[in-house]
Amino acid sequence: MKILQTISGFSAKLGGTSTCTYDLLSALHRCDCDVDLMTLQASDLMGKGETWIKALPDDSVSNYGYSRNMNHFLSQSDYDIYHTNGLWMHCNHETCLIARRRDRPYVITPHGMLYPQALARSSWKKRLLLRFGGVNKDLRNAACIHATCREEMEYYRALGYKNPVAVIPNPVPQPDYIHEITRDDRVKRIGFLGRLHPRKNAEALLDAWVLLGDKVRNAQLVIMGKGDDSYEQMLKDKVKRNGLVNVEFTGFVTGRDKFQRLASLTALCVPSDFENFGMIITEALTVGTPVIASLGTPWQDLNTYHCGYWVDNQPATIASSIEKILTLPAEEVKQMGENGKQLVETKYRDTQVAAMMKQLYQYLTRGGVVPEFIHMK
Repeated sequence: MKILQTISGFSAKLGGTSTCTYDLLSALHRCDCDVDLMTLQASDLMGKGETWIKALPDDSVSNYGYSRNMNHFLSQSDYDIYHTNGLWMHCNHETCLIARRRDRPYVITPHGMLYPQALARSSWKKRLLLRFGGVNKDLRNAACIHATCREEMEYYRALGYKNPVAVIPNPVPQPDYIHEITRDDRVKRIGFLGRLHPRKNAEALLDAWVLLGDKVRNAQLVIMGKGDDSYEQMLKDKVKRNGLVNVEFTGFVTGRDKFQRLASLTALCVPSDFENFGMIITEALTVGTPVIASLGTPWQDLNTYHCGYWVDNQPATIASSIEKILTLPAEEVKQMGENGKQLVETKYRDTQVAAMMKQLYQYLTRGGVVPEFIHMK
């Protein structure tokens, strides 16, 4: 059984879609799954030179990412299953088209792109692609849609699609150096880590920090990430306008530095308007850092497992949650961190997730009993 996954761009700076795709494929290879990844070459291409990453010379044109090199690779390909990451790019549609021409099953992972909030951005372009660009046909004819949580599946069903949906979370790998990461609880720190973009809603965290006033005069707020330049400048202007002297912008962080910075936090705040998963939440929990996440994320488990707070993303609510965790006894915060580690170990370890994806591929090629995580309607 040979599988091809495709993705238009494959760089850590592109955010969680690239990261979780790399983590999943790496884990699939450890499970003896023969899977390749087709993408376009980039100066900061993810990976360690793995031969299964088929990075083609970047000849893409337009925002749609049309690529003759991708067309040629796909036209010469012969895989048992095709699996594309994303919806709106040329490589996504071409992958589905080739699979149909080959009469092979294909899987689509939308990565949250069918959430109402996501569809509302550049909505006229997406309506055109759905109706005239083949995306609607791609979705309806997919052998299976891969959703990372039940909420994403429900949004998909609400659009009227009836084909099977596999609910499989994103994988959480354990970096080789994870046991060398040490916690630093000497300073009270609240952090944000992610792409600086309006939907990530970092300004709500800054507004909460302003509301807290003197209550956080001995604490620090650390904003980690890069993204939209104008949005980042707006955040910095807000900090300056409000006279906040205990706010730091670190820029893009990755690898060991990212995990060490996460471990230095009293809590991570994820105030996003929506997330179909939220990889940074699992990464923070992995190093024992509690998380304050918005109701726009599928993370009710933060409340259930007592490893953080799942709340709305209004500044007043965020401020209340920050004040609560900053004033908890140190032992209670530590226990929340241990609870988070256990949650990740129980439900999100990369080997478990890869085994589910492999089971999906086997079902699509061989049939048999429907795995319990596949919802037929």
